[in-house]
Amino acid sequence: MSKVYLSPPDLSEADHCAVARALESNWVAPVGPELAGFEKEVCEGTGRSNGVAVNSGTAALHLALQLMEVGEGDVVLCSAFTFAASANPITYCGAEPIFIGSEAGRWNMDPNALEAALASLKKENIKPKAIILVQLYGQCAEMEAIEAICSTYDVPIIEDAAEALGATYKGRAAGSFGDCSFFSFNGNKIITTSGGGMLLSNNEAWIQRATYLATQARQPVLHYEHTDIGYNYRMSNILAALGRSQYEALPDKISKRRTHFEAYRDALKDLPGVSFMPIAEVDGSNYWLSCLTVDFSESKVSKDSLIKALEAEGIESRPLWKPLQLQPVFESCRYFGSRVEEKLFAEGLCLPSGSSLQIKEREKIQSVIRSCFKI
Repeated sequence: MSKVYLSPPDLSEADHCAVARALESNWVAPVGPELAGFEKEVCEGTGRSNGVAVNSGTAALHLALQLMEVGEGDVVLCSAFTFAASANPITYCGAEPIFIGSEAGRWNMDPNALEAALASLKKENIKPKAIILVQLYGQCAEMEAIEAICSTYDVPIIEDAAEALGATYKGRAAGSFGDCSFFSFNGNKIITTSGGGMLLSNNEAWIQRATYLATQARQPVLHYEHTDIGYNYRMSNILAALGRSQYEALPDKISKRRTHFEAYRDALKDLPGVSFMPIAEVDGSNYWLSCLTVDFSESKVSKDSLIKALEAEGIESRPLWKPLQLQPVFESCRYFGSRVEEKLFAEGLCLPSGSSLQIKEREKIQSVIRSCFKI
């Protein structure tokens, strides 16, 4: 029995050819024409003027915090409903994360909770150095409200668009919001470079600084001269070649994932207690993962029993993100919100959603889920 994975890499013949061409050119060192091309194309697709490709989304976020001079004693606000990598770099800088809960309409950062946090901190004479706003599961947050609040309190936004490449909010591309933004091209994302990420901004000086820091902060002299601590964060030219080929196929990958989401929803919507992630703009999500919740009080079926039943059939599924305020490593951090994301974690799971998922596989997944309900 072959395993059905949650969101595996979807590689085409064109991807293999792109990597082969890069190898044949002998540009295997970190920088090269594929790298420059990939940065240019993603900038054009998001409306950003500058970008630097790095070896992970986490590296991109760490660089963004460095650009904003986040350091010891500072506080940074961060979405609570996300993977730990959205907050870990705050601690790399010696700063304190403060978590902001979600709203039910998009599952993203709640503007009301954000405003409450900023108002409370202002009374304490604390001004956050930045806000890390996560675009969750391929859908953008209520950006107009969040941008207005951040403008009022004069706090910069770092847009964590790691899961949202190709998504839009009222016609604006994910990755175009905030003072800077970043993507992840990890193996489970909608496109992949195996591992990788990209930091974007309209501030040219920032991206020049980030590129310098990402290449070990080498001074432009023949010998190795360093006046700053740098990092080995640059993406390789070979991986950028894969990224360019994958990026060209992004619309097709979004279309296939949307088809999966809509098929799951239509096939399972009659089950008691089952609800799917609300999609505020049907053409705005990239449908990275198909997510549902199941209310045990109504269905007498738990999300854990669904995960177990799927696993027995060789099908990978996952709980929704465990909110960061519930993670042991962050248990002492402050939180503002109404705990919406804690209920989502208790009841929710992600279904296989990859663009390479076959119809027969999807139908089997639907059948296994339906078999758990006594209807």
